[in-house]
Parts: sequence; structure tokens; C-alpha cells
Amino acid sequence: MRTDGTNDDSLDRRRVLQAGVGMMLGGNTTHGAARAAEGRGWQPAPQLLADLEKRGTTWLFRERDVPAYTLPDPLLGRDGVRVTTQGEWETRRRPETLDLFRQHVYGHPPRQRFRVTGEVMESAAVQDGRALRKLVRLTCEADGRRFSFPYSLLIPQDAPGRVPVFLLINNRAPEVADATRAQKNGFWPAEALLARGYATAVFRTWDVDPDTKDETQRPKGVRGIWPEGGGTPGRDAWATLSAWAWAASRVLDSLTDERALDAKRVAIVGHSRGGKTALWAGAQDPRFALVISNDSGCGGAALSRRRFGETVTAINRGFPYWFCDNFKRFNDREPELPVDQHQLLALIAPRGLYVASADADFWADQRGEFLSLAHAAPAYGLFGHPGVKPDEMPPLDSPLVRGRIGYHIRRGGHDLTPYDWERFMDFADALWGPRAR
Repeated sequence: MRTDGTNDDSLDRRRVLQAGVGMMLGGNTTHGAARAAEGRGWQPAPQLLADLEKRGTTWLFRERDVPAYTLPDPLLGRDGVRVTTQGEWETRRRPETLDLFRQHVYGHPPRQRFRVTGEVMESAAVQDGRALRKLVRLTCEADGRRFSFPYSLLIPQDAPGRVPVFLLINNRAPEVADATRAQKNGFWPAEALLARGYATAVFRTWDVDPDTKDETQRPKGVRGIWPEGGGTPGRDAWATLSAWAWAASRVLDSLTDERALDAKRVAIVGHSRGGKTALWAGAQDPRFALVISNDSGCGGAALSRRRFGETVTAINRGFPYWFCDNFKRFNDREPELPVDQHQLLALIAPRGLYVASADADFWADQRGEFLSLAHAAPAYGLFGHPGVKPDEMPPLDSPLVRGRIGYHIRRGGHDLTPYDWERFMDFADALWGPRAR
């Protein structure tokens, strides 16, 4: 359940955000600039504002109520020196930023190398022989201990070469991403992916680390085998989001062994808590060539310092097992965080990065998600890639793609839909070249 009393993945998340934030790195939010931006790009629907008013909503849902805030400069090192080259970013600023997120937000995953083996439990031709379905059980071993979990894989047959892959982190029920396709769901439109010439894989979060406050369930997951990960209990030991991100990298390990697949063109996709996980996995593992966040909100793409919709306090109280214990020190103290989420997105540079929002999903802070993408631009600029500007949030259903960065906000609520997937595939086509249709 969400911290506002509704299901986290329900479709009726009605929130509102007034467009236009005049935000400069290292400077406070200017509400004059916000007013100047009115009429450009996405605007909240007045009826949604009225609905929130009627419900007596207590969390911030109007732009005018967002307190002034300052964002850290993603290129400014802890030593006070701003990096200006790709080399300085890769050797200095990127590693220290990654470490700050491990120390203060997500926790440290295990540091040891894992021996990963995959056992094919099932293999069958599907779609009249046009695709191959595999159910694989992965076993990960280190230090005399092991942990296993399943994932599914669908590969188009008769492709002219190695096939790119979309890897979905499934944070919903198993039938939502049913590889047998006995039940089909737009959350994972496998047929559309295959028709566009992409392979697709999926694993379920619960199979890796139970998505529950009930700590008696913890031994069933990977953190029951390696409880601290690479950190210290009570401080920066890894938490559930970090465990799921670890699993995504282990699936990628396995995908590299599939001769039909192009392991250099793997996109990781997540929705909601899965979107937070996708960003963290992509930030840590540069082998993911494209990282896609859908409605990921607080602890994902949305800026923490905005305190709009779900806050650090709300998410830590609602899901205390998602983040490391150090993160709780910043409840109601977001300005003291040494990082913010635009820096998480910056860690993905210069690879492909796509952020998606939904019109009625204000708990996730749509504009905060876009602003985070915009303020990750300096890192992309180091590699000669253009970014987007804070005042360029596009209108509904009008994707904005610039170089290796993409964004859209669609109609509807908190969900992962076929419309989202079509835009993700369009973006992958632009990065990697169109596939067979």
C-alpha cells in the first residue's frame, strides 16, 4: 500500500502540478519564473486540482506551495573543483557521486564477484514458430553461498543478426508479465516488442527480495543470503531496491551468454518502484545501453528537494525496507542530502536515458521527474550530447527526444501502458536503428 492509503500501482492516482519551474543549479527556485512559464508545455487539468481539493489532500500538489530549494551541481566535486572533461567525470566525479548514493540512499550491494549460471527450465517455440520462449533459473554463487531466481526470455526467430533486448523489472503479479502469453497484459506487450524486432526478458521483484515490511519474509530473498551486502548494518547495508538492481545485472550476465542476443544493446525498463530500480541498476552497471524510468517518482527520477507529492519522509515511512537506513536521516531534511535525483540520472551519461510520466500521477511529481532529467544535462554535455532545458516540458502525448535523452508525459494515471512501450521502442530505434516491423 502507498503511504497515502491507496495501492501504489492503482490507476486513480490523481495529482496535480502547475507547470513552470525556474530552477538553476546552485540557485533557489524562483516562482516568478514559474509564472512566466505558464502556457508552455504540460499544464495540470483544472478538474484534477478540484478533485484534490475535495479530497482534502494534505501533501503539496500546487507549484506555488513548493518551498524554494537549491540543487547540487552534478559536476562540482566534493573538493569544490568542477569537472570539465569526460576523463575527469569518469575518474573523479562519477565514482564519488555513485558512492554518495550507495552511502546515503540505496546502500552498498555485495562487492564480491558472482559466478552466474543459467539452467533452462523450459524452452518452446511460440507465435507459430516466430519466437522462442525460455524460462531460465539463474544461480548466483559467491563465498560458498548461492541464491537462485527465475527469469523469462522471448526471442524473435529468423532475425538478420543479434537482437537487442528490453529487460523489464516486474513489480506486479506474475500474470502481468506471463511469458506463456496465456494471459496478455499491456504492462508487458511482448508481442509488440517481438514485432518490432526486439527480444524481451522479465524477472519479478518478489522472486529476488520480498516486497514487504514483514522482516520474517526477508530470509526468502537474496538479502537472507547476504544480509549486509557490501555495507554496514544500520547504516549503508543494501536494501530492497538495491537487491532488485543487483538481480537486473545478474540477468544481464545471463543474457550475454545467449548467442542470438546483442548484449551491447540491452534496455532496462521499470515502472514505479521498478523504475527506481531501473535507474539505480543503470547508474551502477554501464553495460545497460538504455535506461528507462516510468512513473518512478520519489527515490527515482523525481527531485527530492521539491517536496512535492511523495516525500522522503513519506516513502521511508511507507517502505522502510526500500532504502538503506542512512536515508532515513534525511526525513524532513532533504536540503542536507549530499545528492539529489538529477545526479542519479547524470550517472547514466552518455548512454540512452528515457523518463516517462503520467498526467494524473501527481504523487510521483511529474514536473520533478522532468526537471531531474533537465538538470542531468551537464553530464551529457561533457560527452557532446544535448540536453533539455527546465522550461521545455512538452505537452501531453508529445514526446521530446534530444540526442540520447527522451521524455514524455501521457494521458492517464500510474501505469505502464502500450503507449509508453511504443515510445520506448521509438527511442531505441533512434539510438540503435529501426528493427523489423
